[in-house]
Amino acid sequence: MALQEKGTAGEQLIIEADRLAEQVTIIQYLKQPDLVHRFGAKGRDRTKQDSWYSLSYLAESVLLKSPALFIHYISWLKLLLRGYRVTEKDLVVNLLAIRSVLLEHFDHADRGDIIQYLDLGIDYVSHAPVSVSYITDHAPFGAEAAMYLNHLLQGDRKHAYAIIVELLEQGVRIKDVYLYIFQSVQYEVGRLWQTGEINVAQEHYCTAATQSIMSRLYPQWLAAHDPHHTRRLVSACVGNEMHEMGIRMLTDFFEMEGWDTYYLGANVPDRSLLEAIVSYKADLVAISVTMTFHVHLVQQLITTIRSSKETAHVKIIVGGLPFNIDRELWKKVGADGYAPDADGATKLAETLVSAAAQQ
Repeated sequence: MALQEKGTAGEQLIIEADRLAEQVTIIQYLKQPDLVHRFGAKGRDRTKQDSWYSLSYLAESVLLKSPALFIHYISWLKLLLRGYRVTEKDLVVNLLAIRSVLLEHFDHADRGDIIQYLDLGIDYVSHAPVSVSYITDHAPFGAEAAMYLNHLLQGDRKHAYAIIVELLEQGVRIKDVYLYIFQSVQYEVGRLWQTGEINVAQEHYCTAATQSIMSRLYPQWLAAHDPHHTRRLVSACVGNEMHEMGIRMLTDFFEMEGWDTYYLGANVPDRSLLEAIVSYKADLVAISVTMTFHVHLVQQLITTIRSSKETAHVKIIVGGLPFNIDRELWKKVGADGYAPDADGATKLAETLVSAAAQQ
């Protein structure tokens, strides 16, 4: 029996995703009893978890009226599942089971919108997933990025750091190191994990190593700023989002531009973020999200910031993968702007804060 209707179809689907994922798993195992032999005792739990993810991404896409988010997810998922011996047929059976469960167990006046988005995803399964390297020879510092990544994948952080030191000694800007090596390599590490070419331990090592190297560079550019004559940024990941590398790099860029920055990191409660905005007298808030099913939390957080007299004035920019997929998404969540990278974010911030000061 469906839960009592609450809010929009997307909001209700988020609430009911776990219950519906259980129903999807039951149907898929009835249709594919061989899954027990193929994936063992833990296969059922993984199927439910994958179904929950698909329902959550679907809900977010509908909630934000952005079919591109769900279509991108399907492309990403198909590529990821290849590494786990999950076939295209398995994925289609799962998505059709989701469709069946929604029609039978999900009661909402706008259920048709969810089915429409789901059908777009099902149709897209037949498209070949695209997996293009983020590190190319023609890109700025492409060769150096490739060498840097190769050292990390070999567990050789020392020689990876040596590449960065050599570039800086040659006069390369730290900003360019961030943009063309650290950022490109992090994107590529994520792609290699998705395609099954590296494991989770390698992905975590590469990220931790780059964070460590970034920290070692701080003395070369970190300087004290006069708190009475500079602009202030508060930055954080939304909700329980744990992918904090991007927002940390962005915060460093702002610091390089002379801003005083207050990086709160991941898993920051909304109340704590609001307190930080007031305490630090922030001119700008930067919010990052990587997982699409967290975007509605960005929207809720921005609404909370706007509803308080103490924080309503602050300018808000957003960034992360979902906003790169749908370049108009920042408007839907109520932000003041979006930029695809840290360099663009600092330029946008100057424009927003300068305009606000003249009002």
